[in-house]
Amino acid sequence: MKLSKVQIESYRQQGFLLLENVVGVDLLVELRAAIARFVEQSRQVAASNKVYDLDPSHSAALPRVRRLKDPHLRDEVFQRLASSDTIVDPVCQLLGGTVRFDHSKLNFKHPHSAAEIAWHQDWAFYPHTNDDILAVGVMIEDCRLESGPLRVIPGSHRGPVYDHHHNGTFTGAIAEGDLGNLPDSAIDLVAPAGSISIHHVRTLHASTNCSADTTRPLLLFSYAAVDAFPVFAAYDLDEYDARILRGQAVRQGRMEALPIRLHLPQKPGADSIYDNQAVRKNGG
Repeated sequence: MKLSKVQIESYRQQGFLLLENVVGVDLLVELRAAIARFVEQSRQVAASNKVYDLDPSHSAALPRVRRLKDPHLRDEVFQRLASSDTIVDPVCQLLGGTVRFDHSKLNFKHPHSAAEIAWHQDWAFYPHTNDDILAVGVMIEDCRLESGPLRVIPGSHRGPVYDHHHNGTFTGAIAEGDLGNLPDSAIDLVAPAGSISIHHVRTLHASTNCSADTTRPLLLFSYAAVDAFPVFAAYDLDEYDARILRGQAVRQGRMEALPIRLHLPQKPGADSIYDNQAVRKNGG
C-alpha cells in the first residue's frame, strides 16, 4: 500500500499514523493460529527465556505470556508479514527510500494483570546516528480503550529526548514529573483487527492495563533507514546487511545532531522493558 502526501505530512508533524484494515482476514487467521501455538507451548516453560517473557503469575494451568521475543525468528508467518509490501512500502516512504528490518516482538496484556507500560521513547533503548527509525504495530484483535491500547503524544518526536534513568540506573521509563501536562494530549490508538499503527522512534508512548476479556496481542516490527547506524552496539556485518529490505548496503552512516544518552547501566538480569521499568516502580 502507498501513503498519500497528506498521510506522510501528518506523520512528519504528529510522529504517528493509524491505518485501519491493512492486514487481510486470511493472514490474521494464520497469525492467530501461530500465536495460539506459542501460548500453548509456554505451558511447558517455567521461567522467562530467550523465547518468552513471562508474567510472574504464569503457570502451566494459566499461561500468561507478556512477550514473545523475536517472533520473526519463531514462525515464518511473522517473517512473511514483516517483509511484505503491505508493511514495507509505507515504511519505505516514511524512511526516505531505504529500509532495514531491525527487530520484532509480540506483546500481550492479560486481563487485570499488571502490564502497564510507562511513558518512554524507543530512542532511549537504541540510539542511532540518525532518527529515521520507526515501529509498526499490527493489531491482531480489535483494540478498544479497555484493551490497554498504545497511547501516543502527538508532536512529541519533535521535542526533547528525555532521561530514562532512575538513581543512575536505566529504567526505560520517564519520571512522571518530567512530562508536565503532555500526557493530557495523548491519543489512544484504537482500531479494528488488521489495522496498523506507525510511530517515530522519538514519539512518546505508553499503554495502560487491560480490563477487557482479551490478551490484546500487539505485533511490533521495528525498521530503520539503511544509513542509520546503531550507537554503542555491535553486529555481525553480513547478518546486519542481510536485513536490508529496500536499498543497498552502505559503510558511511548519516550523522544528525541528536542528543543521545547511553542506555546503561542496567539492572543485572534485566531482560525486557518490564524488568527495566520495575526498577522505577519499585523505587530501586
